[in-house]
Amino acid sequence: MLHFELVTPEKLVRSEEVHMVVVPGTEGDFGVLEGHAPFMSTIREGALQIFRTAGGEPETLAIHGGFAEVNDRGLTVLAERAG
Repeated sequence: MLHFELVTPEKLVRSEEVHMVVVPGTEGDFGVLEGHAPFMSTIREGALQIFRTAGGEPETLAIHGGFAEVNDRGLTVLAERAG
């Protein structure tokens, strides 16, 4: 499972284990699974798609600007606003 955190300047919005997250990057959408290579990207206004299980329906969460970082601990999305 992938450790996923969504953080805004006000609070930690999410911290959970998920199957995959699709992030609206400024260069295009990208999916992150467990074991993804280290990566950093700016994000555009759009929707995170959070897949709790393989083949499951995604939960969609609106985000507005910020950064996404993938490292050995998982995926962290630092959004200007979420929801």
